[in-house]
Amino acid sequence: MLRTPIPPFSRKKSSSRHQPYAAAMKQRTWPHRSDNPRFSALPFDGCGADNLAAKLVRHHRTDRASSSRHASKPPPSGLRSPASRRALAPPSGSPEPAPSRDFAALPYDVLARIAVSFSQSNLRAASLACRSWSEALRPLREAMLLLHWGKRFKHGRGGARANPEKALESFLKGAVRGSTLAMVDAGLMYWEMGKKEAAVELYRKAASLGDPAGQCNLGIACLQVEPSKPEEAIKWLQLASTAGHVRAQYQLALCLHRGCGLDSNLVEAARWYLKAAEGGYVRAMYNVALCYSFGEGLHRNRRQARSWMKRAADRGHSKAQFEHGLSLFSGLQRLMGTFSPSAGG
Repeated sequence: MLRTPIPPFSRKKSSSRHQPYAAAMKQRTWPHRSDNPRFSALPFDGCGADNLAAKLVRHHRTDRASSSRHASKPPPSGLRSPASRRALAPPSGSPEPAPSRDFAALPYDVLARIAVSFSQSNLRAASLACRSWSEALRPLREAMLLLHWGKRFKHGRGGARANPEKALESFLKGAVRGSTLAMVDAGLMYWEMGKKEAAVELYRKAASLGDPAGQCNLGIACLQVEPSKPEEAIKWLQLASTAGHVRAQYQLALCLHRGCGLDSNLVEAARWYLKAAEGGYVRAMYNVALCYSFGEGLHRNRRQARSWMKRAADRGHSKAQFEHGLSLFSGLQRLMGTFSPSAGG
């Protein structure tokens, strides 16, 4: 039986089959410098340093949602029908939308004033928002680096020898660049050196920029300088206490307890002692235990007194350790006296 020979496969090139791959290879996979930037500006609505990171996350999610809606973008106005144009037009009596305020258009000095008390992580996140923010916050990033080296020289850590002169120099350079943290540390070193006027000046500058540590230190300095300024001290301590600074809360409670700069108020003093103690300030824990024990500003409660005294003792407060040990010893004596056999039994 004769078989018909099978023709060989055609090796003709089909350009249509490879055309999509060739087109895909020619496409750019990375944006060019002339393309629009990835980040747009955030609207300025008075947000503080605490919720900045959350705002950036919300802004990033909004960018992703807007990019996913590009496919369903309405046609240009020239291609719409008259009916669709009338439907999309705003009503005649409605007010015009307010112009969007661009956070990136803030002056550099205003943005730097907002970010002076940022932590290092918040400062890094803010610098990634847009190019103008990155340029405006460059001095504060340099100040953070100087602050880091200043702490190394001050405490002799991170492979650096202790050098107070270099530490103070680093802190002052960071203060010049606008960091309130560096101002406070430089003020502390000046205070330890006996240069109280220079320390108060740095504290005052940091306090005026809204730094709670600077406000607290300025309030304490106003109580310790000669002559003392108790009214000004109470003003700054109240501001720092409202911001949640635990040491300021304890110092304000002391002033209320002793009647320094204002009338004595044991109830308010106990309230601020309790706030500072709940924030982890050990001296305040000891004073809360005394308030519960003697009923000063708080209702007498021996169980709460023992609980707060034990917390302070566990954290190294020497007087609390003595008081707690004494209460344990007296309780043990009472327990042994209760179960001891009666005389002549």
